Amino acid sequence: MKKILLLIIFASTCTFAQEHALVYFTEKPDAAAALETPQDLFSERAYERKLLRGTAIDSRDVPVHEPFIRDLKTRSGFDVKVKSKWFNSVYVIGERNAIEDLQNLAFVDRVQFMQDISSRQQNLPQKYENKLETEIDFNYAATSNQVSMLNLQNLHQQDHTGNGMIIAVMDSGFPNVHSLSSFQKLRNNGKLLGGYDFTNRSTNVSESTLNNHGTLVLSTMAGYSENVFVGTAPDASYYLFVTEVAATETPVEEAYWVEAAERADSLGVDIINTSLGYTQYDNPAYSYTPQDMDGQTSFISKGATMAMEKGMLVVTSAGNRGNEDNFKIIGAPADANVLAVGGVDPAGNYAIFSSTGPSADGRIKPEVVAQAIEVAAINEQNMLVGVNGTSFSSPIIAGAIACFWELNREWNNFEVMELIKELGHLSNSPNNLLGHGIPDFSTSGNAMIPDASELVLYQNPVEDILKFAGPEDRYDIHIFNTAGIMIRSEKSVSSEIDLSAFSRGVYIAMFESESTIEKFLIIKK
Repeated sequence: MKKILLLIIFASTCTFAQEHALVYFTEKPDAAAALETPQDLFSERAYERKLLRGTAIDSRDVPVHEPFIRDLKTRSGFDVKVKSKWFNSVYVIGERNAIEDLQNLAFVDRVQFMQDISSRQQNLPQKYENKLETEIDFNYAATSNQVSMLNLQNLHQQDHTGNGMIIAVMDSGFPNVHSLSSFQKLRNNGKLLGGYDFTNRSTNVSESTLNNHGTLVLSTMAGYSENVFVGTAPDASYYLFVTEVAATETPVEEAYWVEAAERADSLGVDIINTSLGYTQYDNPAYSYTPQDMDGQTSFISKGATMAMEKGMLVVTSAGNRGNEDNFKIIGAPADANVLAVGGVDPAGNYAIFSSTGPSADGRIKPEVVAQAIEVAAINEQNMLVGVNGTSFSSPIIAGAIACFWELNREWNNFEVMELIKELGHLSNSPNNLLGHGIPDFSTSGNAMIPDASELVLYQNPVEDILKFAGPEDRYDIHIFNTAGIMIRSEKSVSSEIDLSAFSRGVYIAMFESESTIEKFLIIKK
């Protein structure tokens, strides 16, 4: 039985009398003056919080210029519904012609119709302009939820967007990837490194007749359309390998996968994403049973284990059979010692179809989870669509890991896998529905500093001084490297830890008091 649960839930092509649109303004004329007294832009508590955490205050915090809005409100044919200071825009609803005419106003930068955002290729941005700033400022738009669920935007804003990392994507086809505008940035920057169709012995992995599943999967990591769509690793490099025959299900596909993994190893790939999984075949004689999901039985799982041993991190879908009676658990190769990714809904609740653990030999599966319902993706027609399945939670996580791994490329794949599990919101109490939970890539804990009813860290990632607050007066603090070796032990005499002598990387801090022991992941910049 196929591993892919793929359901297109929206692809807007309808026309309505009343159009919805965003109107972006050219500037904020009062920005410079407003930023001279930034404390006037916030409540006292909000301003103190920004200072406390070192949050940048810039023109995005300045309100939209009210005279622009007043001008729009004098015009007929539409209503102004919402304004956004962050994006210097207003949201309007009305007649298309009246809204289009706004483009002629000197203070209007552009008009973007919401229907066009999720429509055809010609309506998506056709080019990507490299930004010169060191801080990345993405408008995630359609992908906001699946990115913010992981707090991945924090790594992106620090310019950790996958640069220097290589991901191999194993799938059933990548139609039109070499021409779609949503992958223009990838192509222009030389990040589409190549590919191979192992099933047809061809280099044409973007043939339009191939199954579109790989295009959808790739888009969740590598897709980019300005102000419309941002994948989790838009600046990583990619190899595209076709190993799956979508029309049939035969075990030769496992061999194609292993061959592709070997090719990936030879090319220096860091991460393999596999939105595939095998349990049952067209010929029942080849099918597996739940008892076979031990990481050592199927050929593809053996291959995945080898890929891990060779230094690549294998990230794979857990599967979509969680609501079936005869085969609820993860498939192959998710049963191997790899990072299997289950699924949750947009609110972070378990997705009923997500395959569960444990593995046949009792290991907790999946390792982590991400959004697998109403995932935003780009299809082979360059349309913004919604899709369901752990086929998409897996690449969302794979892309996030590429950004995280940038922090220290000296980590090996097993260290990274363990760190990702530590980031999960259930890391202290994993289970066989959600594994270690949803990773929090902000690594900033749950800090609400003025309320010290629980121990929290802040200004993390940290440059020199890490601050903390908690209900106890004193803590024994032990700091470990990723190999588990204690490198510092001290008693707290203040609410600060001096890490200026530490090299850049990830550490684990243990805070021990009379009543509790708590662990935190620390990133030293």
